[in-house]
Amino acid sequence: MQMETYGNPVLNQLPQHLKRYVVPQHYQRYTAIDQAVWRYVMRQNYAYLRDIAYYPYIPGLRKAGLTIEEIPNLQAMNDSLKKIGWGAATVDGFIPPAAFMEFQAYRVLVVAADIRQIEHIEYTPAPDIIHESSGHAPIIGEPEYAAYLQYFGEIGTKAMFSEKDFELYEAIRHLSILKESSSATLKQIETAEGKLVDIQSNMGEPSEMALLSRLHWWTVEYGLIGTVDDPKIYGAGLLSSIGESASCMRKEIPKLPYTLKALDYSYDITKPQPQLFVTSDFNQLREVLDQFANTMSFRIGGKLGLEKAIACKNLCTIVYSSGLQISGLFHPGIVDETIAYIKTVGPTALAYQDKQLMGHGKSYHADGFSSPVGRLSGSDKAFEDFDESDMNRYGIEIDKESIFLFESGIEVRGIVRSIVKQDNKIQLITLAPCQVIDSRSCQILFDPEWGTYDMAVGEHIVSVFCGAADKEAYEQGVSVSANKTIVQEQDEVGKAKNKLYSLIRQRRKGESQISLTEIYEIIAQNFSMDWLAYVETLELAVHDQHEHLAKQIENRLQEIISHHKHLRKLILDGIQLAKNNQIALLLSK
Repeated sequence: MQMETYGNPVLNQLPQHLKRYVVPQHYQRYTAIDQAVWRYVMRQNYAYLRDIAYYPYIPGLRKAGLTIEEIPNLQAMNDSLKKIGWGAATVDGFIPPAAFMEFQAYRVLVVAADIRQIEHIEYTPAPDIIHESSGHAPIIGEPEYAAYLQYFGEIGTKAMFSEKDFELYEAIRHLSILKESSSATLKQIETAEGKLVDIQSNMGEPSEMALLSRLHWWTVEYGLIGTVDDPKIYGAGLLSSIGESASCMRKEIPKLPYTLKALDYSYDITKPQPQLFVTSDFNQLREVLDQFANTMSFRIGGKLGLEKAIACKNLCTIVYSSGLQISGLFHPGIVDETIAYIKTVGPTALAYQDKQLMGHGKSYHADGFSSPVGRLSGSDKAFEDFDESDMNRYGIEIDKESIFLFESGIEVRGIVRSIVKQDNKIQLITLAPCQVIDSRSCQILFDPEWGTYDMAVGEHIVSVFCGAADKEAYEQGVSVSANKTIVQEQDEVGKAKNKLYSLIRQRRKGESQISLTEIYEIIAQNFSMDWLAYVETLELAVHDQHEHLAKQIENRLQEIISHHKHLRKLILDGIQLAKNNQIALLLSK
């Protein structure tokens, strides 16, 4: 199925391996109840966030193509976002962190297509359209922040992650789907929660991606800006949570200056945050990110980077100093003080500047790849920098037998069949027949009977990162998670309730002449505990100066509070907003 690009050139540039995560929005699936949930959250957000959000909330929403009144349509969002060089695409819930980061690097905001249930109106651990659009999108209009977001994505796509990271992702995705499903049983949720806790308790040393995710959490999701004594909210997790955006500003929640020490603080997506971090400005965010990036394998390479690639047990890419990239599953080769010999098992691909070398895809190197690393013995320059005179001195010639003895003791002997050279760097020499031995241990590393030997050329490993160099070529046919978001089917009660909300919505928009008294009677007779329907009707009664009905509704809401204490804040906030004419006037502008 072709991805909808909404006339946005930013979406057109997305590679195919990212497009497979994109799903249709199916706007017609949003019910009148969904629209009421969106409207309640957004009205509450504005009433509160207009004083404590870092940026002007309503102008930010408009820049992103959002309104208070309706769930955003992706077409409208893209029409607005493309003006500032960004785009938006709908996805099915949580996607893998590496993919999320790569979307961000391409300046595409991923928006979960679903919306939270009314039971989770204050906060949901699952990504939803409220969090992604009302939280992330409005602040993208701030150029410095947008640049940080894109830069974070670029760094994130290079982060090393582990098998445990992927297990954790799948467990979080599964639990979030269950929690937003009306058909999920308590036992299913408890089992999923238990599995998540078990994985979290046995993660071991955090990977680069896990540490990077902490920086993302404490900035992009839960960041404050300003001073510790007078902070403002810019993090999307806070901006989209009507519960935590208020509670987080209490004095008893510690506000710490944002530094690289934020890495020491893990987080739990299912609970309110015990502390928050305050950055002085967005430039500081980039400075801290760069401090961490300087410790990552993609910048330091070498023995440490290779060891991380071996330990993570995931597809990784190493980059030789010649620029040649090897993508595969790395296993121990020969590594002492320095790297002497690298080895992969299973499908491996060779690339340069993130483009696969012709004839060197994963089907050709299906069983793995191995090669020396280092300088030739007796040479005063790197092998990749050899010119014609150097080649002649070492007897390296097409269709002639050559011997390559490396300083490490690795010896490659065979007939040279081809030499790949790009940008004045020798990258690959193909030999057949060929024998490779470790002269120190007399171990045979490649036997002539095994066929053609492709020897990578490079003195050092300068970079190591997770994933393939040429993702388009390597990841063809790779599927997304089989654990899909559950599409909620309405029963008869649900259909009747949705019809009620449709009547309220039509009445507010002037599309129905039904009286407010009739609407109130339908609620009282059929859905007497539906606090949100009462709040929506109260707002209309106050607007129409129907004082007697407004008093009736408010009394009914107070009665619901007496039976359901956990709804107290939601209902009282709804009453206050319904009766606040000043807010109503501001929202109507």
